[in-house]
Amino acid sequence: MIMDRISLILVIIGALNWGGIGIFGFDTVAYLFGGQNSTVSRVIYTLVGLAGVWCVSLLFREREHADEM
Repeated sequence: MIMDRISLILVIIGALNWGGIGIFGFDTVAYLFGGQNSTVSRVIYTLVGLAGVWCVSLLFREREHADEM
């Protein structure tokens, strides 16, 4: 469950970053961490990519109905 939330947060960050690139031509991650080829930026891009792969599994999981009352 915690891995799902972390992955979703990272995917949202990635989506906002790509939205900024598409709309404004501005890469926030690269700006904050020293360019697209800096080590920190590459680690963040990699984590966001792995989170996206993890979130694919959410599509194929059976839903739990914990909120039924």
